[in-house]
Amino acid sequence: MSSMTRVDVPAPRTGEDGPRREGGSRGFGLLLVITGLLGVFASGIITMDKFRILEDPGYEPACGINPIFSCKSIMASDQAAAFGFPNPLLGLVTYGIVVCVGMSVLSGARFPRWYWLTFNAGTLFGVGFCTWLMIQSLYEINKLCLWCMLAWTVTIIMFWYVTSFNVRQGFLPAPKAVRTFLAEFTWPLPVVHIGIIAILILTRWGANLWA
Repeated sequence: MSSMTRVDVPAPRTGEDGPRREGGSRGFGLLLVITGLLGVFASGIITMDKFRILEDPGYEPACGINPIFSCKSIMASDQAAAFGFPNPLLGLVTYGIVVCVGMSVLSGARFPRWYWLTFNAGTLFGVGFCTWLMIQSLYEINKLCLWCMLAWTVTIIMFWYVTSFNVRQGFLPAPKAVRTFLAEFTWPLPVVHIGIIAILILTRWGANLWA
């Protein structure tokens, strides 16, 4: 059984102890730290490239390797500032929060149900926003950004593992069979999710992807 998983769901505590608090395994904490750091890294690179383009419109980011993988085209699009400021600035903050949560889990911190559900809602927003950006990249902007794709990937991974954790701990309602399945097989969910995106990309560009 993976060190990231727990099958048993402790009964809620009441009285002087207050609501039940849960912490994750070391593997779960490491996953949050690693995916969060990768997200911060990708957001940082995109942010620096964005500022360089603003200073020098002729600047070409290193990730612009061909007409399809064109980070500059992505950064110049309206979708790259969906909330009125560059999207990677949001990533720097939110992925930083994920790192902090992961470090807290590694230190043995235990949090109540509302905390984990709020964190889950944040990852749901993240995966939804990344899905929208992916659709815009594939079918509106018609370009891809390698660093953006890294951010999509880590967001998908953290979303599924946080959701799995909440289901297994009973913070999200689900049949026992689902909790048991997730205790052993959380990993297929992000793999299938990322695989679908890869198929959409290949369907969209095919052999021209690396031309």
